[in-house]
This record gives sequence, C-alpha cells and structure tokens, in this order.
Amino acid sequence: MDSVDLEVLKSAHAWREAGHGATLATVVKTWGSAPRPIGAMLVIRDDGHVMGSVSGGCIEDDMIDKVRHHRLAASTPEVVTYGVTKEQADRFRLPCGGTLQIVLEPVGKQSRLKELLDIISRHELVARTLDMRTGEVKLEPGRWSDTLEFDGQTLRTVHGPRWRLLIIGAGQLSRYLAQMAQALDYQVIVCDPRPEYGGEWDLPGATLDPGYPDDVVLKIKPDGHTAVVAVTHDPKLDDAALMEALKSPAFYVGALGSTRNNEARRKRLAGFDLSPEEIARLHGPVGLTIGAKTPPEIALAILAQMTAIRRGVKAPDFEKPADPATAAGCAVPQT
Repeated sequence: MDSVDLEVLKSAHAWREAGHGATLATVVKTWGSAPRPIGAMLVIRDDGHVMGSVSGGCIEDDMIDKVRHHRLAASTPEVVTYGVTKEQADRFRLPCGGTLQIVLEPVGKQSRLKELLDIISRHELVARTLDMRTGEVKLEPGRWSDTLEFDGQTLRTVHGPRWRLLIIGAGQLSRYLAQMAQALDYQVIVCDPRPEYGGEWDLPGATLDPGYPDDVVLKIKPDGHTAVVAVTHDPKLDDAALMEALKSPAFYVGALGSTRNNEARRKRLAGFDLSPEEIARLHGPVGLTIGAKTPPEIALAILAQMTAIRRGVKAPDFEKPADPATAAGCAVPQT
C-alpha cells in the first residue's frame, strides 16, 4: 500500500481512540482521467479534519460536508460516485471528464484497524474484506498478486508493503536509498556480508542480511514486485547478486558505477550462464541521468527510474553531463 494511505489508517485509528468519529473513504473505481489511483484513501474526522486524498482536492470539500452532516455513511458503508454527469465533472473540476467511485466506511470497533496496523507493522501483507451491508471486517493473509476487488457487496483491499527492494551494500548511499524507498511503499532488505559495513547498519524498518549476495537473492525469490540494486562498487559482491537477479522476474535490476565500469561488468556477466537478453535487463549506470553526485541525489535518481518502470512510463532522455565520468547518478573516476 502507499505510505500516504498508511498514514490515513493510523490517523483513523488514533482519532477513534481519542473519542472522535471517523469515516474512511477508498477509491474503488475510476473512469477517464482520475486524479488518484484505485485504492487511494482518505479519512474524515467528525469535525471535518482530514488525512489523505482521493481526488487531489476536487471533491473532498463536498464529501467532508456531507459526512459531517451525516448525509453519507452515517451508520453503515455507502458507495458514492462523483463525475457521472458533465455538470458534476465541471463542478468538481475533475480532469477530462473523469469519474470516481468511492466507498465510505464509518470507523468502529468492527473496523479492526488496530489489528490491521499491527500486521502491517510486522511488514506482512494482509487482505481486508469489508461487508458493505454490516460494516464487519475480515482480515486474512494477503498475496503479492492481490489487488483491490469490489463487487458492490464486499470491498477487498490489500495492505502492507506491496513492493520489495534488495540493496547490495550497507554504505551511506544505501541509507538514503532505503529511507526514500520506505516512503515509496517498499519493504527494504539490505545485504552486506562485510562486518565493517553491516555492523554499522541501524536504520529502522530496513532489515540487514549478512549473507553472501547471491545466496540472499535466491533466498528472497525476487518476483515482479521486487527490485535489486547493487551499490558496493565491489565486483565480487555486486556481480554475485546480479548474476541471480538478472535471471529472476525482478522488475528492476541496477548497478552503480560509471559507463565504463558497467560495460566491463556486462563483459564479466557474459562469461556466466546469462543470456544476452538477461544481461540487457541491467540498468547500469543505475538511475536517471540527472547529474546526481551526492548520495541523496543518486538515491533520488535510482528511485525515479524505478518509479517510471513501475508505472509503465518511458523515462525522459536527459542530456548527459559533459564529464563522461559522471553518468546516471554515479560520479566516480573512470577506471
């Protein structure tokens, strides 16, 4: 789930614990150009305070007013649709005639938000099924392939980290990369068998695995929701991970280093049991070419490229820096 939507659930639980009424809103269907994706969430407190967004501000005011005055989802879940007519689309400024269908759910003990948040805090996937007639909720283990389902009678949503990022190396760059990735819905695993690096790793929420990189890649079994990024600059570690990651279904495999270093890396990989097609999957130099030099900038470049691939967007081809040693988020002397 989106980290923003996790804050929505936390706020809904906290507000109810403090004695406030609260109503959860979840986007379940969109038509045309919608401002937020299916699954986006918002919570409305009984005094009109909100957390999250379902439309980027287009319909929130109307929905807040109706919830506060008990005209929507006063006691049981309810479905509301915005933008059905041209008049509504114009009134709520929905782009390109877009339409949103939203489930509103009054928060109560039956919502089981504390249990849900406890499971999420353990970095586990959980499927939450809401009965539209009674408001009762069922929680069960989720799967990576699960998606939001709504048939008018039940709403099934999936919560927890939907994406995984394996970082090879526990250096300074890895810390920034892990922090940013957690904000973007990734469960982060850091692999570094070197005690001088692994012994200093203490970032909350990002698990350190001291195993050898190829063993760790095989252990986590990368799937289409997994990215693997090697950032140690040590071929013995980086190449070991890449040999296994490139053969996996991982949606993104990248390696830090200059253009020259990565060309040498590709030649080394060709000496193992990797096909030309598998080697071609390597993003190296890793990240978008934005002239990144500092660790935070490099992390930003990497995650921007990963996001573009996740969303199926062709990343822009930025002009390359004048210095040939500076490429796609890695400024190091060529060797």
